Amino acid sequence: MRTQVAIIGSGPSGLLLGQLLHRAGIDNIILERRTKEYVLSRIRAGVLEEGFVEMMDRAGVGARLHAEGLIHEGFDICFDNVRHRMDLAGLTGGKKVVVYGQTEVTRDLMAAREASGAPTVYEAEDVSLHHFDGTSPKVRYRHAGREHEIECEFIAGCDGFHGVSRQSVPEGAIRTFERVYPFGWLGLLSDTPPVSHELIYVNHPRGFALCSMRSKTRSRYYVQVPLTDDVQQWPDERFWDELRARLDPKTAQQLVTGPSIEKSIAPLRSFVAEPLRFGRLFLAGDAGHIVPPTGAKGLNLAGSDIHYLSTGLIEFYRTGNSSELDAYSARALRRIWLAERFSWWMTHLLHRFPEQGAFADRIQRAELEYLVSSKAAQTSLAENYVGLPF
Repeated sequence: MRTQVAIIGSGPSGLLLGQLLHRAGIDNIILERRTKEYVLSRIRAGVLEEGFVEMMDRAGVGARLHAEGLIHEGFDICFDNVRHRMDLAGLTGGKKVVVYGQTEVTRDLMAAREASGAPTVYEAEDVSLHHFDGTSPKVRYRHAGREHEIECEFIAGCDGFHGVSRQSVPEGAIRTFERVYPFGWLGLLSDTPPVSHELIYVNHPRGFALCSMRSKTRSRYYVQVPLTDDVQQWPDERFWDELRARLDPKTAQQLVTGPSIEKSIAPLRSFVAEPLRFGRLFLAGDAGHIVPPTGAKGLNLAGSDIHYLSTGLIEFYRTGNSSELDAYSARALRRIWLAERFSWWMTHLLHRFPEQGAFADRIQRAELEYLVSSKAAQTSLAENYVGLPF
């Protein structure tokens, strides 16, 4: 089997790249080790920057996003039981974010790919990457008990933090940077109306909390918990009680509770791999970097990777010029590190760190007080939250 670009992974980054390449007339095949149903069952991010929305439009899959996505012009930060609104649109010249679940992004991209006839192989086992340091890469895998080989010109590793793509890079050719946080987010999804029409980020002595949503009738809530906790320790009633305890009294009183649809604990990590190109292999999305979800940057960073990578591949196949491809790693990493900084800052601003002492607590409090009293500080937050330019 031959193709121009072999894409490893059918998450949003792999699907978005595949759709953009297909519309440019570039052959590609996607390999995914999981089933389609498993990929669609993953509950992930839901806040999209305008740049990501524009990419969905460019890929021809933005119609449902525009019809059902919730446009947000701001959010609240709550501490000392007082909510303070961050006016994103007012501070950035009208820029906004859109709340639209990653599952729905994936569903739209999958539907477009199926309609186009572009090939995706689900349940591709034992995927291995070969000869990407030369001009004729190969990808081998097993499917339905048979061995297969794809000859290609480029490989895009979009298979996440635990995928085979980054693991295929020789150890001496890659450098990684990592910070693992000493807590996780316990998230609950419920078919209940959101407690607020905009997100609420909460700094509380009991720990961080976040009130979010996926639609006008479906809510997503989080509370900070120790990494040693298990989701079985958190029946719905305990979760709702803990969330109420961290909210200001008025918001707690307005909270509508109900049975959970999904509940899980996600660890928090900052991670970057450098570089993101190894010959004819390119890493994108979670294969190359992870951010804590506090800054709403994970899916959006994957989108910016695909912007740079798709631009480079399309230019190469249209003109033979490789300058955009050659610049991919440096351009993507510049934006990645800026988003890593912002996500690290938001995480430290809003969470309780078990190891920090009284001095660090006072610094955090001063940071919050400065933020809510300074338009300059709020502008910096808003510029980063709505998304820095590509």
